[in-house]
Amino acid sequence: MSPTAFPAPPEHGHVTFLGAGPGDPGLLTLRAVEALAHADVLVAEQDVLDVVRTHARQGVAEVHTEADASVPGTGTPQLTVVDGASTPAGVPAMRDAAHLVMEAARGGRRVVRAVSGDPGLDAYAADEMLACASAGVPFEVVPGVAAAVGVPAYAGVPLRDAEGADVRFVDARTASDRCWTEVGASDGTVVVSTTLDSVAAAAGELVSAGRKPDTPMTVTVGGTTTRQRTWTATLGTIAQTLKQAKVLPSPEGARPVIAVVGERSAAAQRDRLAWFESKPLFGWKVLVPRTKEQAASLSDQLRSYGAVPHEVPTIAVEPPRTPQQMERAVKGLVTGRYEWIAFTSVNAVKAVREKFEEYGLDARAFAGIKVAAVGEQTANALVAFGVKPDLVPSGEQSAAGLLEDWPPYDPVFDPIDRVFLPRADIATETLVAGLIELGWEVDDVTAYRTVRASPPPAETREAIKGGGFDAVLFTSSSTVRNLVGIAGKPHNVTVIACIGPATAKTAEEHGLRVDVMAPEPSVHKLAEALADFGTRRRLAALEAGDPVTRPSERRPGARRRRSTT
Repeated sequence: MSPTAFPAPPEHGHVTFLGAGPGDPGLLTLRAVEALAHADVLVAEQDVLDVVRTHARQGVAEVHTEADASVPGTGTPQLTVVDGASTPAGVPAMRDAAHLVMEAARGGRRVVRAVSGDPGLDAYAADEMLACASAGVPFEVVPGVAAAVGVPAYAGVPLRDAEGADVRFVDARTASDRCWTEVGASDGTVVVSTTLDSVAAAAGELVSAGRKPDTPMTVTVGGTTTRQRTWTATLGTIAQTLKQAKVLPSPEGARPVIAVVGERSAAAQRDRLAWFESKPLFGWKVLVPRTKEQAASLSDQLRSYGAVPHEVPTIAVEPPRTPQQMERAVKGLVTGRYEWIAFTSVNAVKAVREKFEEYGLDARAFAGIKVAAVGEQTANALVAFGVKPDLVPSGEQSAAGLLEDWPPYDPVFDPIDRVFLPRADIATETLVAGLIELGWEVDDVTAYRTVRASPPPAETREAIKGGGFDAVLFTSSSTVRNLVGIAGKPHNVTVIACIGPATAKTAEEHGLRVDVMAPEPSVHKLAEALADFGTRRRLAALEAGDPVTRPSERRPGARRRRSTT
């Protein structure tokens, strides 16, 4: 039997103890992703569920292992469903996570028990495995990236080098006096798992055990996520460093941290190796005024630059008020009425696809019809539908660019002179007029209507107006008008990035300062341009000897004071 077959006898079920890594979902192993795709139940703490749920199948049940705050003194698990519908679960109130896993495994269900880091280093996973073994419940272990290893790698702190050295791992919460004495007497690298408000105490233990106070030390919180922050100091100065950085005292003092002690964590070395925190948009909160479907690839690109995308729809797409014209046009595709169909947006592709599904049609209905697409996103949507476009602009990705490549009507080679153009109700006439000039007849059909979306939550509106976002990407003039209309004008510390001159003009008309403009009208080029802006901004700060900050961390007053010195 293949090791990926997931055996699950109905009478026993099956449990996978899975390491979710230190926080970055990209660090999940292929085996972990496969196990999650087959799971019926996920059992984990809330922060771990946030990491793994993306790879779970829709409808999988989630069992939260934290205690229910509404029932003092209990550990009642809360069961919800990934699609967002909260439903009561027939899981008994019990404080023992091992029993909780056993209960979830009954009835032949496949259970994934996900833990932070690696199961082999989890304090309680072994007990849960023993409980499964005692009850005859089959289980397996999928290792994960341990925080004590993954976090230093993301912080730019190698634990070993060619010279070799001992590496000791210490959990400050459970370390004995003997443990501190042993690591204090060693000259190797020490990796300490602790909390933010206990870092200074751990440093003191090491100094008391024999480590020199000037031994380099790095402290990383939020490791492997875009909330990661790292401070470099020494055992003797770390308390003062955190105080000067206004990190402590803090109500978040109980947050877990990874501290690395040894020469390999020296500031000079980390400055050259801190690859993660040096990403061009690291930690930037970027507003993307598009729907989740439209923004998916753009948000992924922003994350690759270290940004935290926040998607806010500014328009909603609705069916046309009179669908008869669209219905006739789709039937005309099947009966051979058209030589061409031209798609000007992803929404147009979606509208036609939905009509096809309504009539029981699929991509085969495009046989014999030439297909054009404006831009790469529209072309990708067609490919996902099973249709490869015959014409995509070779130059500017716009209606004008499409017209430059569109062939004129030739009665000898074109048996039919008609083009089907499904589009929005507010689309411009550029493409229609251009096609008519080229000799084509055009069925200009409203495939969908665009209306202003509902306002985002109050918290988001306040962040937009109060400077809580570092940047906003405007991909059209309508996104500018609609965002200002439903949420207010972005604060003047927010970097404004526009996809082209027309969008930039609209932004300026609304009183916004345009900082970034894409070299060509493409959302991905727009994201690249913002990343280039972030890189230049970072380098300028480093050359000036200033700390690298995000735009939201710098208010206009501070900027003016610096400019006068």
